[in-house]
Amino acid sequence: MTTESATFRSAPSPGRPAPWIARVFLGRQGVRSGWRVLAFALVVFVIAVVLWTAANPLRHRIREAPALAFNEPIPVLAVLLATWIMSRIEKRSMGAYFLPGRGAFGARFWQGGAWGFAALATLLLVIHLGHGFDVGGLLLHGQSLAGYALLWAVTFVFVGLFEETLTRGYALATLARGIRFWPASILLSVLFGAMHYHNGGENLVGCTAAGLIGLFFCFTVRRTGSLWFAIGFHASWDYSESFLFSVPDSGTVIPGHLLQSSFHGPSWLTGGSVGPEGSALIFLVIPALFLLFNRFYRSPAPAGAGP
Repeated sequence: MTTESATFRSAPSPGRPAPWIARVFLGRQGVRSGWRVLAFALVVFVIAVVLWTAANPLRHRIREAPALAFNEPIPVLAVLLATWIMSRIEKRSMGAYFLPGRGAFGARFWQGGAWGFAALATLLLVIHLGHGFDVGGLLLHGQSLAGYALLWAVTFVFVGLFEETLTRGYALATLARGIRFWPASILLSVLFGAMHYHNGGENLVGCTAAGLIGLFFCFTVRRTGSLWFAIGFHASWDYSESFLFSVPDSGTVIPGHLLQSSFHGPSWLTGGSVGPEGSALIFLVIPALFLLFNRFYRSPAPAGAGP
């Protein structure tokens, strides 16, 4: 791995005590990881504001559902640009932040997609067996079906890219160098769960489930050395939940969904307004994901793929 730039490498001389302000900002490896992550967040924010300002005139000319989809590429581009900028400053490759170009949308992504669909389908099947979920008839046909199917597939790929690169890309790799991988994973997973609280219809159960799923995604990064499995899983789970099975996703029901599905029964079973992520049964699914992934992906991340 290449040496960091002088900007981040400068540290106090070991021969004399450092001023307190230097100790706050600098450690043995240069600028402390927490400050780097804050710098990354600031760069993301600035780029996002610029992109939103430039794109705002277009957003008002687009119909409701495509407008929702139109919102997603902007934060993805902001995070990827910010990650690239930090990689240039630190003289590292994008792979050092779990985003190797080789393998992008390759086998790991599609494996993650299959796991995401299977996990969500299993959860809904168990809820159905408990008499809490039924699949209704088709709401879309012909061109509308094909159009919305493609629109939401692309949209949720962007959702997966954004949330994974924001919380488990640069931030995870950098914090892991400062406080080790699992403490960093736990901290970011707690933040990831808390981020869901602002979603309409969300509750504490759903936020807790999101945080635990985030920790599972960190586990997949640790074993595979990249984010591509997690991105595929995340995109597929959201797509299956919102479009294919047409149930609430963190309290949101998208326009242009496929089925007229319905929940009935106690909210502990169905998840209520939150959707299946708010069901108590998800706390059986998540440990099963850890166990199965541990069984099938036994090799740790290769040297140089990340911390």
